[in-house]
Amino acid sequence: MAIASILTSTQNPFLCLREPTPLGTRSVVFRRYREPCGRRWIPRSIRACQPSDKLGGDGGISPSAKRLHFGKELLTFASDNFLPLALVSGVGLGFANPTLGCLADKYSFTKISTCGIFIISGLTLRTEAIGAAVKGWPLGVFGLISILLLTPSFSRLIMLFQLQPPELVTGLAIFCCMPTTLSSGVALTHLAGGNAALALAVTVASNLLGILSIPFWVSRYIAGGVGVSFPTEQLFRSLVVTLLIPLIIGKVIRESFKGFANFVDNNRNLFSKINAICLSMVPWIQVSRSRSLLLSVKPKVFLAAVGIGILLHLSLLAFNAVSIGILSGVSGGSKNSKENGTAVLLVSSQKTLPVMVAVVEQLGGAFGETGLLVLPCVAAHLNQIMIDSILVNLWLRKGKDTSTDVKTA
Repeated sequence: MAIASILTSTQNPFLCLREPTPLGTRSVVFRRYREPCGRRWIPRSIRACQPSDKLGGDGGISPSAKRLHFGKELLTFASDNFLPLALVSGVGLGFANPTLGCLADKYSFTKISTCGIFIISGLTLRTEAIGAAVKGWPLGVFGLISILLLTPSFSRLIMLFQLQPPELVTGLAIFCCMPTTLSSGVALTHLAGGNAALALAVTVASNLLGILSIPFWVSRYIAGGVGVSFPTEQLFRSLVVTLLIPLIIGKVIRESFKGFANFVDNNRNLFSKINAICLSMVPWIQVSRSRSLLLSVKPKVFLAAVGIGILLHLSLLAFNAVSIGILSGVSGGSKNSKENGTAVLLVSSQKTLPVMVAVVEQLGGAFGETGLLVLPCVAAHLNQIMIDSILVNLWLRKGKDTSTDVKTA
């Protein structure tokens, strides 16, 4: 009797069991509730009404989760390689629809984008960075010497090549006599974490002084000693308007509104992307303008001219890198020597396209068809930006890998 009463008053433990839910098909939630057959709290599994989004039927990741992961990776890749993608997009848009690029050229969007880059440079220019630029004056002086006095001599080597039409070679030789790019070097220096203030100083000084040096080098190396008329006053005024004034405006805004300065400092990534968009407008407009002419040149000849332009930029990079390395070794290096070297290397190895176009247009066909003179320089301008943007991306990735290794250690 005692055994029977115990059995009738005790819950059968097997009644609480349920068939286990497969892990890959349903999520499982555990709750505790009171059974009518007893006064104890008993754990029991409750099946979810819908399958989990995280897992597939085979226990793997669901298609929606895979798409989400792929989208995040794609956005990360686009963010890490924003400048090359912007440049490629500009070139592609110029080929696909030159009408928009020609319309933008009609309304001087190239000058507008250049002004925008230097306004942003002024907004992001910290006062302490100016002090760092002053301290890096030895490399800055070398940058000016390289841009204005040394690298124009490379035009002699370019003139040794023979292509038909000859304007392709002549245009590249004129391009070699130009000062540094108005905006590309500064934008890339920002992205690479170099001394942007030093890059700005070298850019502005070389372009203003280049107005005096360009006629001499073009006449000496290309025109065979024949005097060439040069729009000195017009170019000087144009450079002051597109370089100096926007830079000063940006710096004045930064110093006048501290709250906005903090916003700029906290969103430097955003302003770097805006810089890249402004920079991509130059190849977009130039390709749009030269598309019909580009299609009229024989592919082999044009590819040969492109190869000469690439060889020129690689030679300038190698020459300046070796020279900067020697100077840094002689001076013993400093705390900011890497940042200064990065800035001077990028700026002194590039040549400006807008100034070259202005020079050629003012020459009035003295060296041949203007479009053919400019055409290989458009490709050279694009190639130097693409090559340097790849270098900057490699430097940034190397820096990230180094910091990760330090943290891991």
